[in-house]
Amino acid sequence: MARKRKKIGEILAQWNVITDEQIEQAVGIAAGSNKRIGEALVEAGFCTEEDVAKALADQHDMEYVDLNGEISEDVDLGLVPDDLVKKHLVLPLHKNNGRLKVIIHDPLDLELLDLLRFRLNCEIDTAIAPKADIKSYIDRAKGGGGSGDGDMFSDKDSLVTESVDVTVDRSVDASIDVTAGEDAPVVRLANRVIMEAVRSRASDIHIEPMDDRVILRYRIDGVCHVRDNLPKRMQSALLARLKLMAGVNIAERRIPQDGRIKMPIDGEVIDFRVSTCPAYHGESVVLRVLRPDSVKIGLENLGFESENLERFNKIIRRPTGIFLVTGPTGSGKTTTLYSALSILNRPDRKIITAEDPVEYNFTGINQCQVRDAIGLTFSSILRAMLRQAPEIILIGEIRDKEVAEIAIQAALTGHLVFSTLHTNDAPSSITRLIDMGVKPFLVASSIQAIMAQRLIRLLCPKCREPDPSPDPQALRVTDITAEDAAKGNIMQAKGCGHCGGIGFRGRKAIFELLSMNSEIRELAFNRGSIGQIRDAAIRNGMKTLLEDGKIKILRGDTTPDEVAKFAQAETLLESNVDI
Repeated sequence: MARKRKKIGEILAQWNVITDEQIEQAVGIAAGSNKRIGEALVEAGFCTEEDVAKALADQHDMEYVDLNGEISEDVDLGLVPDDLVKKHLVLPLHKNNGRLKVIIHDPLDLELLDLLRFRLNCEIDTAIAPKADIKSYIDRAKGGGGSGDGDMFSDKDSLVTESVDVTVDRSVDASIDVTAGEDAPVVRLANRVIMEAVRSRASDIHIEPMDDRVILRYRIDGVCHVRDNLPKRMQSALLARLKLMAGVNIAERRIPQDGRIKMPIDGEVIDFRVSTCPAYHGESVVLRVLRPDSVKIGLENLGFESENLERFNKIIRRPTGIFLVTGPTGSGKTTTLYSALSILNRPDRKIITAEDPVEYNFTGINQCQVRDAIGLTFSSILRAMLRQAPEIILIGEIRDKEVAEIAIQAALTGHLVFSTLHTNDAPSSITRLIDMGVKPFLVASSIQAIMAQRLIRLLCPKCREPDPSPDPQALRVTDITAEDAAKGNIMQAKGCGHCGGIGFRGRKAIFELLSMNSEIRELAFNRGSIGQIRDAAIRNGMKTLLEDGKIKILRGDTTPDEVAKFAQAETLLESNVDI
């Protein structure tokens, strides 16, 4: 049973520092002023800030540090950026084995600890000292504790300084600030957020208003990381600035809006797809980072094993038929299809695409943007496409029976059609099309191949290390036996400066490539079950997602836990694997 934590007042009373009557008075002061009991005790003069800090240390089993003693010589301010030291009153002591020990004044400020872990890429151990002592030490060491009105980008880890707060605080209308010149603090903050995200390899920037703050998160290698907690007072100006850059209505806050931003960063023009959505505490804004080089990495770098790559190259060079790529949002389907189109894009071939939206621009390819509001739908674009005499057609997504039937007719009349579908695996795509209402004989005769894919994180090549005891449940889910584990090279994540302390850097896909043959076509014609189609595909040489992932695990590219995320749900439930 967990030990019940004593209250501050109880601890100080046991030490005979204060009396029960003084505790009652302090409770009344705290309730009336919305202060903590410790602050109320100090304000009333019943005890000192040093007494409260010692009581907090006892309450939370933390070390108390006397900054007026010898330990002050152990403080190494170079371990933490100046902005964090001054803004959050943090004093670093030393760093051992990837763990940094810091002196703080508020053990309940968990957001600060999360911020330190993310920015400094290490685990945090804490000690406590009075706030006044910490501030006094910083004033002596730095010559003043405020951040001033200097350049907000003077420190590489700083996103916000007091100058931004002051500017927004003085603003009556947020648009006054956001339409200012490039030197305006809010303008610089928006630019800094965008540039830092791109340099951090983020695929998305999430700006999410909460009750008392604005959370800034970056999605890196498919995982969201909290970058900072911005002051609530900055919300209106920052969101208005981003909406202005995206070319959407700044005054409209009631409905979702979509826009685009184009910015030169490090000598390369980067596109951002901007989406706003009204939420309870204000508009949530997401910027999708669209790097032009991300769809030009080449088939070899997508993650294909040699056998699958050979089959894929043969399939995309067929003159007619449908090639489907399936998987959830964010699984790399667009990258795979554009990589295929870049190989097929030659002057003697006409290629037309119908997309919603057009994310990447390609020279030599005719790209059409779906605009439902004016009636320019997938189906209307496809009908017009067929009159343009293309050899190759790309349909962004097969969403309904009408689009599916037009795509099939195009394939049957001599076109090579690429498209995507949202299904869990390759075999279920056949039954999904039939469930949409497409006639089974059309599905059986038009589809050439279906490929399912998922993106898995790759271990950082600079810090990965052998895993002496892999999780047996994850091994069981990924079908890795003890003999396989002994022969293979199973690695684990460690974390270093190269990967930002995460242990992973970059992603590649695992694939499941189903090629149609006479047996599978007959099953599709007779409405065979997913299990029957899967068994037939495996007999025809298809490696499942898990089998492809297993190869990458035993090669040391990734971990069993990463691949286990994409196992069938029933397998996960049986094995109780925590993903």
